[in-house]
Amino acid sequence: MTLSLSSPRGRTAAALLAAVLGLSLVACDAAEDDEAPASVPPGGSASAAEVAALSLSANVRRGAREVPVDRIVEVAAEHGRLRSVRLGTGERALLGELSGDGATWRAAERLEPATTYTLRVVGTDAAGERTVQTRSFRTRALSLDEQTFASVAPLAGETVGVGMPVVVTFDIAVQDRATFERHMHVTSTPRQAGSWHWISSTEARWRPREYWRPGTRVKVDLDLNSLPAGAGIYGQESRRLGFEVGDAHIYRVDAAAHRMQVFNNGDLVNSFPITTGKEGFTTRSGIKVIMEKSESRRMSSETVGIAAGSADSYDIDNVQWAMRLTTSGEFIHAAPWSVGSQGVANVSHGCTGMSTADAAWLYAQSQRGDVVEYVGTDRPMTLENGWGDWNAPFREYRTGSALG
Repeated sequence: MTLSLSSPRGRTAAALLAAVLGLSLVACDAAEDDEAPASVPPGGSASAAEVAALSLSANVRRGAREVPVDRIVEVAAEHGRLRSVRLGTGERALLGELSGDGATWRAAERLEPATTYTLRVVGTDAAGERTVQTRSFRTRALSLDEQTFASVAPLAGETVGVGMPVVVTFDIAVQDRATFERHMHVTSTPRQAGSWHWISSTEARWRPREYWRPGTRVKVDLDLNSLPAGAGIYGQESRRLGFEVGDAHIYRVDAAAHRMQVFNNGDLVNSFPITTGKEGFTTRSGIKVIMEKSESRRMSSETVGIAAGSADSYDIDNVQWAMRLTTSGEFIHAAPWSVGSQGVANVSHGCTGMSTADAAWLYAQSQRGDVVEYVGTDRPMTLENGWGDWNAPFREYRTGSALG
């Protein structure tokens, strides 16, 4: 038996249901039945005609268009219980949770843009009479300019160094950072405390309090699909991936002593002469992280603001074993042209140069996220230049979280 919400009794039931659930629910279409139940004498038993009519309701109406993609679909039953709810499109059904008493169902996923969904609800009244209701609705279309996509480093399945932050880059600015951050989670085994830090409205990073422990397994869960980012922008896709932390490679560079020491899991395994930036091109002191590796790359002074043809210009086509440390252009690489100065003087334009043999050895054992700690200069490394996240104490770093 169903209850029409066009009748006074139906409207009262819906109002009471909305007050209990704290929802603004729109009743499903149902057949009208305005008969009042017969009274039951004391000690008597109710007949089937006296069973309260089942009322099913949802917060989307039949045939609705332009339904917001961040709508979390909810269904409720009064004077009965929900037996099953399916919300989907084609063969794909959205996940949802049915309450223990069968009174409510709530979708666990937001909706996709420009998509037609079918909602099928099965309920029973107190007498066990079964009611099935089906409705369809369509969500609002979104252009690519109304959606922001999250790129993530490291890549899924990648093995990285102990200094690797989780780096999330958005192609369109996120204005509501707090809402997004509440849906961005990093977990690890073994567990390690950490924090998000927003570098800008298009980049957020997460780092642990201290360097990762070797062997840690990390999971990144960005539940951002159709989540409002503010200014009419929505998350384009959720991202879920895992990566592993490899051995602890810590490279310590003393620019004043012109030397690098290589530590693997706490053990000193190598040491060799190097050269760093000369006057006017001083290499930054602080903690850097290897961002990318290239067996060979062209290096041109024009990419770092040195004009072609000037006294300090350069254009080298085949620089071997190059590993980037900053976005401003500092690398570790082979520098056979400066072997005579390595271990003696700083003659580079800011990069750390070494012999080809030493550079090849270091490159072979290195991975993204390995740590390079620099001392010996008066030019500090900054948080934003590359993955400089370790250059702030953790207490200061976590102030960059949108959640305080």
